[in-house]
Amino acid sequence: MSARSGPPVGFAEAFDLPLVVDLRTAARAFGICPATAYKLIRLGAFPCPVMRVGGRYRIPTAYLLRTLGIEERPVYAVPLEDDTVSAAQSHDIHAHVSEVRA
Repeated sequence: MSARSGPPVGFAEAFDLPLVVDLRTAARAFGICPATAYKLIRLGAFPCPVMRVGGRYRIPTAYLLRTLGIEERPVYAVPLEDDTVSAAQSHDIHAHVSEVRA
């Protein structure tokens, strides 16, 4: 039995994957060795859709994540820490303007 091609894909790493991944990365995400992944493809039993591009297997990340039970990616326009700081600064500015008017 072949060894895995690296440690399993972590939750945070899954969100940084490109739109399409290679078979080794998909195998890591499922916690299986690449040889098992190839065998599953030959049997038509790979857990998500697989594309063949130029002689290589590619797996769309959206299908991979969905198969793993990850339906949506968290999206933040700005880091949460910056949001807290800017809200505090905004409050200070409004308080200062109120004092000047009084």
